[in-house]
Amino acid sequence: MTNNASLQSRRVAAIPRGVSTANPVFAKRAEGSELWDADDRRYIDFGGGIAVLNTGHRHPKVIAAVREQLDAYTHTAFQIVPYEPYVALCERLNEIAPFKGPAKSILFSTGAEAVENAVKIARAHTGRTNVIAFTGAFHGRTLMTSALTGKVAPYKKKFGPMPAGVWHVPFPMPQDGVTVADTLKAIEYLFRADVDPVNVAAFIIEPVQGEGGFNPAPVELLEALRKLCDQHGILLIADEVQTGFARTGKMFGIENSGVEPDLITIAKSLAGGFPLSGVVGRAEIMDAPEPGGLGGTYAGNPLACVAALAVLDVIRDEKLIERANALGDRIKGELTRFAQRNDTVAMASIRGPGAMIAFDIVKSRGGQEPDAEATRRVLAAALAEGLVLLSCGVYGNTVRLLMPLTISDALLDEGMAKLEKALVAANA
Repeated sequence: MTNNASLQSRRVAAIPRGVSTANPVFAKRAEGSELWDADDRRYIDFGGGIAVLNTGHRHPKVIAAVREQLDAYTHTAFQIVPYEPYVALCERLNEIAPFKGPAKSILFSTGAEAVENAVKIARAHTGRTNVIAFTGAFHGRTLMTSALTGKVAPYKKKFGPMPAGVWHVPFPMPQDGVTVADTLKAIEYLFRADVDPVNVAAFIIEPVQGEGGFNPAPVELLEALRKLCDQHGILLIADEVQTGFARTGKMFGIENSGVEPDLITIAKSLAGGFPLSGVVGRAEIMDAPEPGGLGGTYAGNPLACVAALAVLDVIRDEKLIERANALGDRIKGELTRFAQRNDTVAMASIRGPGAMIAFDIVKSRGGQEPDAEATRRVLAAALAEGLVLLSCGVYGNTVRLLMPLTISDALLDEGMAKLEKALVAANA
């Protein structure tokens, strides 16, 4: 008999411990904002496959597009025999690029691939090698993207020396007393002590940090980075892997600031659950690498490309940008109400643009001391209630909400009620 217990036993025997799993339940089927496990238990999904399912599980338009493509071809390798869906998707991405002027796009398979290639493109264009990232950042698990990631455990632990030419400066964190002025002072010190700005190819920043704790990059910081980049000939890369495709109430998170980047990395909700990523950038920058310098065997798979074209249609037709803002207002209102109760775990710092919402669990009401153990209890209680939740943050005490933007009001209310019960149960 196949059930959660038997599958967990098989998983432990067959799969290394290096890939961890947040919840000990196995998916059997999913639809919209709901999924069912191998024991046929129903859950409301507030995790969205880590922000991959902005359009929900198995959106009918996405599934229809993929089924049609299955009857044509599934793989040719774009570098060997190209195909229209790749070209059509890049045309659509170029149209919505968050900067003025001509754009070009290239497709890959994973977010880490997108970041790796953004760095390669920046180095090719500038002739420089150094890249500056931020503490708390998450950019991937390859060696280069692990180097860019601003957290040691678990992403760098035991993996030896990281690639050279990567530098970190503090990310502004009000909870930790780090201001934008502190960040800019650290960049000034870095330029004086360790790396000449004429040798810096790019800054890379998440408009809202994902794994780092759903911390929005202050507009003041983004404006200052743009000014520094223009002054020193440095490129500004916005890592939109988690913030892209309507999640923050804009198509891309950087658009909330009004600051224009030079390159953006995209993945996650781009293709509605199919593996696809890319880099979108200013045309003259994107053309810097030599022919053959970019690509990948599975990069821009045709099934994923048609899925992405359908996703862009769904975002437009179902007005998911507007929906993200409406969801965010509703969720923040409910979280504020929860935080005012005296029988829940202590909550703090409700935050996030659009529907990219998070809050911290702390040891005392009105305090800021992280409580990772209470956070684990909340997630376990939520799962017992039938709600899939995710945590994040450098202290492991942030609860993030990433339900599909297509979620109905009824399912949202049911999920928030389950969250409220979990917050109370974890305080018992």
